Amino acid sequence: MRYVSTRGGVQPQRFTDIVLEGLAPDGGLYVPERTPQADLAAWRKLSYAELAFEVLKLFADDIPDLKELVEKTYTREAFGSDDITPLKTLEPGLHLLGLSNGPTLAFKDLAMQLLGNLFEYVLGKRGERLNILGATSGDTGSAAEHALRGKQNIRVFMLSPAGRMTPFQAAQMYALQDANIHNLAVQGVFDDCQDIVKAVSADAAFKERHRIGTVNSINWARVAAQVVYYFKGYFAATASDGEQVSFAVPSGNFGNIYAGHVARSMGLPIRRLILATNENDVLDEFFRSGRYRVRAAGEVKATSSPSMDISKASNFERYVFDLVGRDAAQVRELWRRLAADGVFDLSRSPWFRNVAETGFVSGSSTHADRLATIRRFWEKYGVMVDPHTADGIKVGLEQREAGVPLVCLETAQPAKFAETIREALGREPARPSGYENLERLPQRFEPVPADAGAVKRYIAGHAA
Repeated sequence: MRYVSTRGGVQPQRFTDIVLEGLAPDGGLYVPERTPQADLAAWRKLSYAELAFEVLKLFADDIPDLKELVEKTYTREAFGSDDITPLKTLEPGLHLLGLSNGPTLAFKDLAMQLLGNLFEYVLGKRGERLNILGATSGDTGSAAEHALRGKQNIRVFMLSPAGRMTPFQAAQMYALQDANIHNLAVQGVFDDCQDIVKAVSADAAFKERHRIGTVNSINWARVAAQVVYYFKGYFAATASDGEQVSFAVPSGNFGNIYAGHVARSMGLPIRRLILATNENDVLDEFFRSGRYRVRAAGEVKATSSPSMDISKASNFERYVFDLVGRDAAQVRELWRRLAADGVFDLSRSPWFRNVAETGFVSGSSTHADRLATIRRFWEKYGVMVDPHTADGIKVGLEQREAGVPLVCLETAQPAKFAETIREALGREPARPSGYENLERLPQRFEPVPADAGAVKRYIAGHAA
């Protein structure tokens, strides 16, 4: 399998050439040159680790030890059960896919744990060092740092928006004392953090000099790892390979639901990919109208589902690449317009008609909706869900079709969002063992301005 850029300026690369990278040198994102096809009949009864190997070997066929890396990653010890992603049936045709059983209690662990092992493996084979630069709105950072803490030849520089995460989310990162972990609290919003990552990655000389890589979902390996649980969820929710299901997915940076788009392109019988936003509804606006308008930092709302407080969805470019027939010139023009005007509009283009063919529908959710959904699911099913999952459930139920099973993707455990759970239910969410006093631990982080130059200076002074 070889990889090309969404903007067409890079020669095809192998997986091991891009696994340490974020943006392609031309500013685009790496995507497979072709979409491999699934073997549903052969995969249905596999364990999670076995399924992950079958899916991932289609994308990473130049890693001879992939099977061992996958088996090392997806274990009962790391994820709490052999199921890894257990499916809970709430009522006939309505399911919740448990994705929050990893070390940091969020779905990001499913990709990050693998990515940490892949990074260490590739760097060891090459005798190289890597400085990871990432941005987080809440869960990516902790998942990445817990996957990479103590890893040989790796240092992590994680940007997070100061004061924009829950105390639990912040403490999961800031309480780490490992010497290879550096937390930078940016005076701004998540979009500022993400812009800095892209600006640093776009400085080819700096990136090469300091060996900069990324763990954000612009890294293709993360997307590939997330494809696996769509297949696992499908097999758990259906009895035969011809049935269709719909997936409801809370969406901020578009990586989670884009993995579903890849699975659907591989032949998984997905009827609908139901995209849910919170009050920051840039993606919902596009799928309803064809107009994609990023918001200025001052327009990004701080909400009770903070990991989705995002205006610029990085992985959206990969989807648009498919939408316009994989025409890199068209992608370059659209992103030129976006950079110049902050908007592009496909509502009158033939490309927008392709959206229906890709199965996407969308909706948005508010704080009041989240509270109502959390209460409803607790009272009706005895199931406590976090506010992001509640966003997905609310929109999923609105877009649910009779006779089509609906699988709602869980985002994180409620313990990470105790304030909202208290407001909704008047009680504290249970905390897993080991997290009882997390926020009281000593915290270590460095405040920085929302400026790429300041971040570069910090990296240069602390790089591996």
